[in-house]
Amino acid sequence: MAGPAGGQTLANTIALVDDDRNILASVAMALEAEGFAVRCYADGAEALKGLGAQPVDVAVLDIKMPRMDGMELLAQLRRHSPTPVIFLTSKDDEVDELLGLRMGADDYIKKPFSQRLLIERIRALLRRGDLARERDDLQGEPPIVRGQLTLDPGRHLCTWQGDPVELTVTEFLILKSLAQRPGHVKNRDQLMDAAYGEHIYVDDRTIDSHIKRLRKKFKAVDNEFAQIETLYGVGYRYREH
Repeated sequence: MAGPAGGQTLANTIALVDDDRNILASVAMALEAEGFAVRCYADGAEALKGLGAQPVDVAVLDIKMPRMDGMELLAQLRRHSPTPVIFLTSKDDEVDELLGLRMGADDYIKKPFSQRLLIERIRALLRRGDLARERDDLQGEPPIVRGQLTLDPGRHLCTWQGDPVELTVTEFLILKSLAQRPGHVKNRDQLMDAAYGEHIYVDDRTIDSHIKRLRKKFKAVDNEFAQIETLYGVGYRYREH
């Protein structure tokens, strides 16, 4: 992030939302030791109010919380914010993982989790955002137009037939990777690299869930949308026509 005059760099701010205060305290301490600014919330309702007033760079959300769980908090956040979100999920709860990804989470980590892994995933999401901003600043990256689709990376805008389609950062980067080369098949590894950066492993289902969510968003605008094709066992491609 750009710093104030004088060359100082502002710390990236991470929100931690979990009803387990022991987790909040230990993870906050680990993140602060890495130079992050941390804001902690013990429930989703408190977090929604705080994040609405002061946005953060990455939010780490527990799924199971009283008053407002992580799913509901994510749904509320996604109405007005593309903030990268990492879910903390129970180790056996695959349904939560998939539902969270379909709702627009960027990543998930199973409890009990390594603090080092969480820090690596946070850094990957921050690097991705920094790289995207640098590309836009240096090149003024032109919009991508493919028939009814327009993607404007510089303004993080997507339209279909002139209607806006609200995408998370991850969804936008996956779609951009496909639309840059219509007809060209991208495997899941290539889409992972495009969305998360190299050397970060996410489960294949993560990419599949993002693709399903992309299709759902476009079908909400145009029920005939069928531009993202699945080639089973191979990957995905954006139709040429």
